[in-house]
Amino acid sequence: HPFNLDFPHLMLRAKAVKFKQGKTSFRDKLVTSTDLMGKLAGIPVVSQTVNAVNKNPTARQLLQKNFGIHAKAALPDFQPRTLRQRLKGHTPSTVDVEATDNTRGRVALFGTCYGNNNQPELGEDLVAVFEHNRVPVQLVENTRCCGMPKMELGDLETVKSLKDHNIPLLARLVDEGWDIIAPVPSCVLMLKQELPLLFPDDPQVKRVAEATFDPFQYLLLRHRAGKLNTEFKQSLGKVAYHVPCHLRVQNLGLKTRDLLQLIPDTQVQAIERCAGHDGTYGVKTETFDNAMKIGKPVFNRVKGAKADHYASDCPIAGHHIENGLGEGSQPPRHPLKLLRMAYGI
Repeated sequence: HPFNLDFPHLMLRAKAVKFKQGKTSFRDKLVTSTDLMGKLAGIPVVSQTVNAVNKNPTARQLLQKNFGIHAKAALPDFQPRTLRQRLKGHTPSTVDVEATDNTRGRVALFGTCYGNNNQPELGEDLVAVFEHNRVPVQLVENTRCCGMPKMELGDLETVKSLKDHNIPLLARLVDEGWDIIAPVPSCVLMLKQELPLLFPDDPQVKRVAEATFDPFQYLLLRHRAGKLNTEFKQSLGKVAYHVPCHLRVQNLGLKTRDLLQLIPDTQVQAIERCAGHDGTYGVKTETFDNAMKIGKPVFNRVKGAKADHYASDCPIAGHHIENGLGEGSQPPRHPLKLLRMAYGI
């Protein structure tokens, strides 16, 4: 067997067996094919059509009946201009690189399939914030999905294929002196923890894992070395901050909360509970109601906070919370967006 499965991921073992036996549905295979979905739906005319269909009640009922995607689930928009297109021609800032004991002071952005196709402002905000802090950023070109959706499906052959594509690109940049940053917690978890467990004998996987950071973890490490720009122009007031599961499992502590609380006149209320989305679990007809029940305590705490903003490092969880808050609620703001607002950039 090409994989080392000697680790306590019993559910993954079961999913891998199910996938091998051909018991995985076409729907589940398709919705976890994020690169394919982004490539097709990202065509300008197609993206507009897909977005319109996803917002049409009649079309959503048909989608639920024929495809098993719940009519009330929050589905992400597809953007006609991807992150790669938006950052085309961007060159890292030409400041003198200042390393610290834990950071090399320049980062390569693993944009993620979601960040590229659905919410490219994640990458734009990260570039703005990091370069405002004198940390040059370059986008890693030609990357594919990190593999987390396919791993959750049990499709380990595709996970290996994605690893074989992405890791050499990232390892080369690590060897050239760049740290790796991803704006989505599940992708950071995949690079730092899951791939090393699946491929413990791959030296490139190990080097990439050691050089990969959550954005706020990285910025706080810079702050402790006196390298963070703390000249904030705008307070954020009260922020209800949801801590994603894929961030908590990394045992990093509440880095996002700690950094946002450096902003004057800003109070951050952390909510350390699962929001219920869990990848595709929150959109499938048979599990959507459970996802909403799991998320209800989070929805209630966000409502009760009466905050100026609510946020989650996981953009999908953020929109699931928005769905749970009900029609007319303000949209979530990613913590990178909040930090950019505080800087006034």
